[in-house]
Amino acid sequence: MDLGLDGKVAMVACASSGLGLGVARALASEGADVSICGRDPERLAEAHGKLAAVGGGRVHSQVADVQYTAAAERWVEDTVLELGGIDVLVTHTGGVVQGPVSDFDADDYRRAVDTALIPHVAMVKAATPHLREGGWGRVLMITSEAVRQPMPHNVLSGVARQGLLSYARNLVHAFGDSGVTVNVLAPGYHDTPALRGPSGEDPSAAAAEVPLRRVGDPDDFGALAAFLASRQAAFVTGALLLVDGGNTRAPV
Repeated sequence: MDLGLDGKVAMVACASSGLGLGVARALASEGADVSICGRDPERLAEAHGKLAAVGGGRVHSQVADVQYTAAAERWVEDTVLELGGIDVLVTHTGGVVQGPVSDFDADDYRRAVDTALIPHVAMVKAATPHLREGGWGRVLMITSEAVRQPMPHNVLSGVARQGLLSYARNLVHAFGDSGVTVNVLAPGYHDTPALRGPSGEDPSAAAAEVPLRRVGDPDDFGALAAFLASRQAAFVTGALLLVDGGNTRAPV
């Protein structure tokens, strides 16, 4: 299936590894020009090489910590200068500290919002004029299954990302008939460096909680994101898609 992404310009945040890299690889394989960012120069350079080897469009990579609004805005500006515009924006951030409600005070929640919500807003605000200019665009926000089902061990994530979901749904109306769609992807356990931890632990322990009895593959996640970025998904907007192997089974 031709997704109609050949020659489109796609930005993918936090794409030096894990889910971000899986999304960037899927978009590059469809012929999109891809701009990625990350905090670690070495990992970012390695990711750049992997994307260039896919043989799709051009690749731009930039060291940037999107937790800082100025860095997010600069990445958007530089992408437009390098690649000529923006058609697809995939927002993504680092994780927050895990723990139950009793572990945290008000400042912890404030930091969680600054980490898991505000960077998405900053990236979208910076990219909006360019998305509107093209008269066609896709905004995909990567969040967490915690946005859909409370997780006692991960309360900060759930609270901060609920705000992101509300923001995304209001964006649907703000973009109106501009041709820009907005959707949210809520991943569960995937085989990423974040899940494996600094010691590279086997992620199979997490699979015991998942009905499919395995963790997700970042490339499968990327394939779903690529479809939502496609011309075939033009009438899909305002959706929250769980990508967690059935781990979340709360009523809709």
